Amino acid sequence: MMRKRRSSTVDNAEKHAPSSTTAKRSRTTGRQSKVSAPEESTASVFSVFLREAGVTLKQGGTPNEIAVDQVVFQKRIQKKLQKSPRYPDIVQEFISGLESHIEDADRFRNCLLPCVPTLPEGDTSCVSSFHESLLRMLLGIEMLQTLIINTLLEKLPEYMLNSIDDAGLCIPRIIINQLKWLDRVVDCKELAAKLMELLSVAPVDVQQDIITSLPEILEDSLHNDIAQDLNSLLKENTQLTVAILDALSSLNLSSSLLTEVRGAVMTTLAAVQLEDLPVVVKFILHSASASDAYEVVCNLRRKLELEQCVLPPVVQASQSRFKSKGAAVSKSTTVVCDSQDIVTLIVDAIKSAMRFQKALSEAWLKAIESVEELEDHKVIDLLVLFILHSTNANHSRRGAERVLKAKVRTGQIPEMLLQKTFQDNTEVLRGYFPSILALAQNLLRSPDPCVVPFGGHMYRHSFTAFDSYCQQEVVGCLVTHVCSGVCGEVDMALELLCGLVMENPSEVGPYAVFIKGILDYLDNLTPQQIRRLFHLLSRLAFRSQQGSHIQDDMHIVIRKQLSSTAPKYKRIGIIGAVMFIGSMGALKPKTKDNQKDSLSPETFRQLSALLELVQSSSETSPEASALYYDELANLVQTSTLDPQVQEKIGKRVLDDFQAEFVVDLGPEIQDSFSFPARVMYDLEEEETQAVIAVNLMPLLAKDVHSKAKQHNGDKKDNKSSLCLSPFFRLLRLCEEKQNHEGLDEIDALLGCPLILTDMDVVDKIESLSKVEKEFLCTLLFHTINWFRELVNAFCRLKETEMKMKVMTRLQNITYLQTLLEQALAETPGYIPPVANFDGESTDVILSSTAAPVHKTKKNGSGKKRKAPGKNSLEGNSQMEDKMEEDETQQELEKEKEKEARHGVNMESYRQFFRELDMEVLSVVQCGLLPCSLLDSELQTKKREEVLIGPAELIFLLEDMLQKLEFSLTAAPAKRRPFLKVKADKNVGFSHLQQTSPKDVAAFCVQLLPALCLHLENCHNYFQTLLSENDGMVDGPTVDIQEHHLISSCCQLLLQVLNSIFSWFGFSQPGHRSLLKRALGVLAGRLEEEGPELNLELLVKHSLDYLLNFHSTIPNLSSALTLSQLLSTVAEKGGNPFAFKEQNASLARGFLTQQWMTVSGEKQRGNKFNEALQALLSIYLRHVDDVLKAVEEITQEGLSQIINASKDESSAAWPTLSKQTFLVFYKVLMTELEKSVRRIPIGKSSDSSEAQSEKLLTWNLAVRDFHILVNLVKVFDSRSVVNVCLKYGRLFLESFLKLGMPLLDFSFKRHKEDVQNLLKTFQLSTRQLHHMCGHSKIRQDTSLTNHVPAVKKSLELFVYRVKAMLTLNNCQEAFWIGNLKNRNLKGEEILSQRCQESEEEEEEEQQPPAQDLSEEEEQGNDTETLSKVNREENGAQDDTDESD
Repeated sequence: MMRKRRSSTVDNAEKHAPSSTTAKRSRTTGRQSKVSAPEESTASVFSVFLREAGVTLKQGGTPNEIAVDQVVFQKRIQKKLQKSPRYPDIVQEFISGLESHIEDADRFRNCLLPCVPTLPEGDTSCVSSFHESLLRMLLGIEMLQTLIINTLLEKLPEYMLNSIDDAGLCIPRIIINQLKWLDRVVDCKELAAKLMELLSVAPVDVQQDIITSLPEILEDSLHNDIAQDLNSLLKENTQLTVAILDALSSLNLSSSLLTEVRGAVMTTLAAVQLEDLPVVVKFILHSASASDAYEVVCNLRRKLELEQCVLPPVVQASQSRFKSKGAAVSKSTTVVCDSQDIVTLIVDAIKSAMRFQKALSEAWLKAIESVEELEDHKVIDLLVLFILHSTNANHSRRGAERVLKAKVRTGQIPEMLLQKTFQDNTEVLRGYFPSILALAQNLLRSPDPCVVPFGGHMYRHSFTAFDSYCQQEVVGCLVTHVCSGVCGEVDMALELLCGLVMENPSEVGPYAVFIKGILDYLDNLTPQQIRRLFHLLSRLAFRSQQGSHIQDDMHIVIRKQLSSTAPKYKRIGIIGAVMFIGSMGALKPKTKDNQKDSLSPETFRQLSALLELVQSSSETSPEASALYYDELANLVQTSTLDPQVQEKIGKRVLDDFQAEFVVDLGPEIQDSFSFPARVMYDLEEEETQAVIAVNLMPLLAKDVHSKAKQHNGDKKDNKSSLCLSPFFRLLRLCEEKQNHEGLDEIDALLGCPLILTDMDVVDKIESLSKVEKEFLCTLLFHTINWFRELVNAFCRLKETEMKMKVMTRLQNITYLQTLLEQALAETPGYIPPVANFDGESTDVILSSTAAPVHKTKKNGSGKKRKAPGKNSLEGNSQMEDKMEEDETQQELEKEKEKEARHGVNMESYRQFFRELDMEVLSVVQCGLLPCSLLDSELQTKKREEVLIGPAELIFLLEDMLQKLEFSLTAAPAKRRPFLKVKADKNVGFSHLQQTSPKDVAAFCVQLLPALCLHLENCHNYFQTLLSENDGMVDGPTVDIQEHHLISSCCQLLLQVLNSIFSWFGFSQPGHRSLLKRALGVLAGRLEEEGPELNLELLVKHSLDYLLNFHSTIPNLSSALTLSQLLSTVAEKGGNPFAFKEQNASLARGFLTQQWMTVSGEKQRGNKFNEALQALLSIYLRHVDDVLKAVEEITQEGLSQIINASKDESSAAWPTLSKQTFLVFYKVLMTELEKSVRRIPIGKSSDSSEAQSEKLLTWNLAVRDFHILVNLVKVFDSRSVVNVCLKYGRLFLESFLKLGMPLLDFSFKRHKEDVQNLLKTFQLSTRQLHHMCGHSKIRQDTSLTNHVPAVKKSLELFVYRVKAMLTLNNCQEAFWIGNLKNRNLKGEEILSQRCQESEEEEEEEQQPPAQDLSEEEEQGNDTETLSKVNREENGAQDDTDESD
C-alpha cells in the first residue's frame, strides 16, 4: 500500500510543474537522435535505453543508480520503445537484453534491490529519496510487464534449492515481492495460473512465500478461484496450513465459500501441527459470522484438545532423558515452554475474537452451557470462562459467573478439572489472575453451599501455582473474607488458611502479618472460628521462619485476654492459650535417624508456665474453668501431643478429679441441704456394692452457698458442680490417649452411684419454694449431663456387661428428662446451668426459653379491632363471624393445653445439655425392645442380647436428627444482623463442627441397616396391631403409651432417612459411590444382593422398599415424611419425573384416608393441619394435570361439606372437613395460580390446534378459579377472604400477562370459546369486587391491605379487554356502566345508595341487544372512577369496583 501511495504522489508532482524535468528530457532526446537506429545492437538496446532514461547499471555489489524520478524513468522507457522504428520487435529485443544482463547473479541481485538516487552536478531538482528496484520499475510499464513476469518466474526455479545467497538475501522471496502491489496487472488470470503451477514444484519455504503473497499480487476478481485452489492444497499438505490460512484471511471471499473453507479447516484441526494451532483457531473464529457463531464455536470446542498440547511434549521429554542425559534437561524445558506459549497464543486468539465480536462471547457461553455430561467438559471451558470474565463487558462477566455457578452446582465442572487446568496452564492463567480472584470471591460469598467449596479450590490452586504477588493477594482476600461477618464465608476462609498453613507453612509465613490483623476482629468470630484462627497462627509461629515475632504477639494477646474480667474476652484468651499450647507441645515427626525429636527443656518450661497461667486465670469462675477443661479435652482428642505434655496433663487431671468430685461412701451422708441426701443409680452388683460415689448434690449445695457468700464479699471456692461433666470428659480422653483407647482405670465410674435426693419430690414440686424448685431443676440438669458424658465415654466398649450399663444410663436419662419436664413446667423464669461453655452469653436467649407455660389467651385473632359503628348494618354478620372465629380459636387453645399438660418443650433447652458424640448413635444398632418387656424399675431383664427400648431409641433419633439438620442441611450464608442478638444455633454442636459433612454422611450410611431394621420392626408392630383389631387402630387391647412411642419412633426414623438422603453433597460426583452405597442398603432390604445395579435401578428398588410402609403409617405427620422421603430419593436418580405418578398416587392415598387416634378420635390440631397442607401441596405438584386435580377436589370434596355438619368429612376426601377447609382452600388457590403461570404465552405464529389447546387449558383454569371464588359466599370467614383476595389478584395478573395475548390472536378463529371464557371470568372478577366492598365494611386491615392492588388489576383487566376488541376491530361492541358496591351475599351496600342516581341504576341493567351485549349484561360493570364508556367483548364483565 505504501508503494501505491508513493507512485501517486510522484505522479501528481510531475503533473503540476516539472520544468527542469522537461528540459532534461529534451536534451536527452536530442542526443539520442544523433545515434542511428540501425546501429543499435540487441545487447546495447537494454543498456542504452536505461542509460538514456536515467538509470546507470553497475557491476559487482554496487547498486544501480537512478538520476530521475522513477515515474519519469518509466515514461521515458515507454516512449523510447513506442517511437522506435522497430516497434514492437524492439520490445522483445529489450527483454532479451534484460535476460542476458541478469544471467550474472550479482547483476540480477542488483536489479532486484532498490536503486540508489544520484544527482548531476548543480542539479537541485527533487528526486525521491526512495526508489524501487529496476525490475519493479520495469514491471510498472504495461507493455513489458507480462514478458518480465515470465522472465522472473523462469528465473525463480534456479534459486529454489539455494534460496539464501552469500549476502544472506532470500532471492525467491525478493523475486515474489517484485510482483506485490502493482498498480495494474495486465494478465492477472495468467499470472495466477503460473503461480499455482510454480507451487506444485517449489519447496515448502518458497510455497509459503508465494501463498502469503497471493492477496497482494492478485486482483479481487480472482480471490474466490484462488481460494478454491488453496482449499484443495490445504487438504493435501498440512505444512502450508499457516500460510494458506494467512492468505485466506486476506482474501475477499463469498460467505458460502468462506463456510466451505472453514469446514475444510475444521476437519484438519486434529492433524494440524502444534505450532500452527493458534493461526488455525484465529482463522476459524474470525471467519465466523453472527448467524453461525454458535455452530462454529461448538465444533471448535469439540475438536480443540488443549490437554494434548501439554502432555505429549512432557512424555517426549521424559523419553529423551533416557537417550541422552546431557541434552535432555534443556530440551524438555524448551518443549514445555513452547507448549505453554502455544496455549497462550490460542487463548489470546480466542480472547481477541471475543473482544471484537459480541456474538462469539454469547456463542461460547451457550456452547459451554449446553454441555450436559461431566466427561464432556474440558480445560478450554474454564479458560474461556476466565477470558469472558476478564473482558470489560458486564454481560460477559455476569454470564461467566452464572454459567460457572450452574456448572459447579450440578457437579459438571469438578475440582479435578480445575486442578488439571492449573497444573497444565499455569503461565496462561497467570494473565487472568484478577478474573480468577474475582470469581473465587464471588463463589465464596455465594449463599449456595454447593458452589462455596469450588471458590476455595480456586484460591488454593492460585496460591500454589502463582508467584509471590499472587500469593499475597490470595492471603489478603481470605483475610477479607474472615472479617466479613458472614458465618459460612468466614468458616471457609479460615479452613483455606489452615489448609495453606498445613501444606505450605514456609510460603504462608511472609504473609503472617496479614493474618495477624484478624486478631482485631475477634469480637465478630464464633468460638469455633477463634479456635481455627489461633490454630493457624500457632502453626505459623512454630513452623515458619517468621515464627518468633508471631509467638511474641500471640503471647501478648493471650495474656491480655486472660487478664480481662469480661467473660467474653476471657473465653477468647482460654481458647487461644489452649491452641497455642497444642502447637507448642505437638509431637514432632521422626527424623532420618528414626528418632523422635522431643521438646527442649526451655519449651517445656514455657508450656508448663502457660498451663499454670491459664488454670489460675480460669479459677475465677466455674464457667471459665469448665471452658478450660473442655478446650483441653478437645486438644487432647484432636492433637498428638508430646508424651511429656500428655503425661503432665493426664496425671494432674486424674488426681484433681478424685479429690474434687468423688467421695467415699460412709454409713451416713451429711444432709446439710434442703433435701435429704440419698445414694442413687448404683449399677454395681449387690455382692460388690459401691464404695465411692459422685458427690453431686453436696457440690451443688455448696455452689448455692458460695453465691450467697460472693454477694457478701467472701472468696469463691474453686470446686463447682458445673465443672463435673467437663472435667470427666477431659479425664476420659486423657485415659484413652495414655492407655490406647482403654478405660479400665475409670470404668468404675459408669456404674458409680450419685449422691442425690429422692426423686419422688418431683411429684410434690408445687409445694416447694422457688429456691427449692430451682435447686431441684439444677440438680436434674447436672445429673442428666453427667449421664450423657458417661454414655459418650463408654458407648464404644464391646463387652456385654458394659453395653448393658450404657443402655441403663440411657434409660436413666430418658426417665430423668420426664421428671425435668414436670419440674420446669412448675418453675417459670428458671435459668438452667450452662452446659456448653464456648457459646455466647445466654442471658438474652433464656428469656424466650423460660416462658411460662400457662398464658392468658387473647380473644379473636390477637389484634385490636374497631367496634362496629352504630349505623352499620353489617354488625350482626360481623358478630356472627367473630363468634365462629372465637370457637375455632378455642379449639386451637384446647389442643395447645393438651400439649402443655405433657410438660414443656425440651427442644428449647437443648443448649443446656452436654453434647453427645457421634459414636453414641451407634447404640441404635441394638435391637428394639418393646415396652412390654421392660419392668417397672427401668432395669432390663438379664438376656444375652442387648436391646434398646422405644424411649431410648426416640432419645437417640432426636439427637441424630438435630445433628443431621445442623451438619447435612446447609442453610444459606447470612450476615450477622446489626444490633440484634439471636440465639447461637451452633451451641451444642462444638464437637460436630470438627467433623466434615462427608464423614457425618458416611457414618450415617453405616447405620442405615440398623435404621431400616427399626423401621421394619415398627411396621411389623402396627401390622400386628391392625390384624388383631380387625384393621382398627383404636382397639380395646391397644396400649396407648406404647402405641405413642412406636409412632414417634416411626416418624423419627423416616425423618432421619429423609435428612440423610437430602444431603446436597450426594449430587457431587465425588460422593456418587457413597450415594450408591446408601441406596444399596435400602434396595438390599427388598431382595438379596445380586450383580451391582446402576443408580437408576437402585433408586427404583429403594422406592419399592419404602412404599411397603405406607399401609401401616400411624399418623398424617409420618405420612408426610414418607412422601417427602420418596420425593428425595426419586431425585437422586437423575430423572425425578419418572416417579411423579408414584408419588402422586401415594399422596392421594394418604389424603383419602381417615386418620384416627388410638383413643378413637379424629386426628386434628395445628400439626395435623400443617402436615395436611404440605401433603396436599406434594400431591398437586406431582399430579400430571393440576387443573383437573383441582376441579376434582372442588367438585367431589368441597361441594360435599357445604351443607355438612361441623365434624362431618367429605366421603371422597376424608381429610376434608369444615375444620380443614381453609387448609384445602389455600393450597388449591396457591397451586392453581402456580399452574397457570406455567401455561405458554399465546403467539401469533401458533397454529389453530395449538390455540385451541391453550384456550381449553385456560377455560379449565378459569372454571376452577370461578368455583373457588364462589365458595367465599358460603365460607366467608376472614381467613378465607384473605386467601381469595391474595391469590385472586395473582391469578388475574397471570391471566393478563399470559392469557390475554392468546385471546388477541384467537378471537377471530375461536370467537365462541373466547366469549365463554370471558363470561366465566367476569363472574369471578365481580365476586372479587364484592369482596373488596366487604373488606372495607369490616374495616379489617389484613383484608383492606389487598384492596388497592386487587382494584388496580381489575381496572387493568377492563382496559386490556378493550384493547383486545380494538385489535380485532370490535371496539363498538364495548360499552360500560357503573358497578355498585355490594357485600359477599350480593346485597347492595346501603351507605352509598343515596349517591347512586336513577340513571346509573338503569345503566347497570343492560338490555340484551345482540349476542355480544347479551353476554356483556352480566359483566358490564366498572369503577365509578373511570367515567369512560367502554363495552366488553362477548364474555367480558368489566369487573371494576367503586370506592
